[in-house]
Amino acid sequence: MNRIYQYFFRGLITFLPLALTVYVLFLFVRWTENTAMAMVRPLIGDFYLPGLGIALGAALILALGFLVSLPITSRLFSWVELPFTNLPVVKSIYSSLKNFADYFSPHDQDAQQVVLLQMPGQELGIVGLVTRQSLKGLPPGLSDLDNRVAVYLPMGYMIGGYTVFVPRSWTSPIDMSVEEAMRSALIAFMASSKGEKSA
Repeated sequence: MNRIYQYFFRGLITFLPLALTVYVLFLFVRWTENTAMAMVRPLIGDFYLPGLGIALGAALILALGFLVSLPITSRLFSWVELPFTNLPVVKSIYSSLKNFADYFSPHDQDAQQVVLLQMPGQELGIVGLVTRQSLKGLPPGLSDLDNRVAVYLPMGYMIGGYTVFVPRSWTSPIDMSVEEAMRSALIAFMASSKGEKSA
């Protein structure tokens, strides 16, 4: 009977991530399709091809990315952001999500570095993400720290995390992408690596 339970839960654990991923993708694709088609319906009437809404949605996002890259549009967008950056509760949620998304946006690749944080003389090591290679531009008291880097230490299941400012010599680069590190931190590094076969 115990073996039946093991097989059942093993099958459930295998099935759930696949099913939830497919379901979330389906909801996103359907929402994108419906939203894009609703926007262009007055222009194209009843004309429709499968996937047309997704293509239009991707084109709109691409156009938005181009526009916000322009200095003038960037300033206009900052005005649009004003309500989201000034309302007490909304400000906290919006700023946190925006900063998190900005971290993964294309910029200086040196800043996106996964490291093992280890104090000298200590065997304990913590995996973290270097978020700043330099503390210049931060408030006094932080910017005055010499040869320090900012390292974000994510907690398991993304409950939260800590940002610590440590000497650069305490960090050792790890051959792992930011995406892999965040995914591994989400499940507390319980998954096997790609090259390792599960027992």
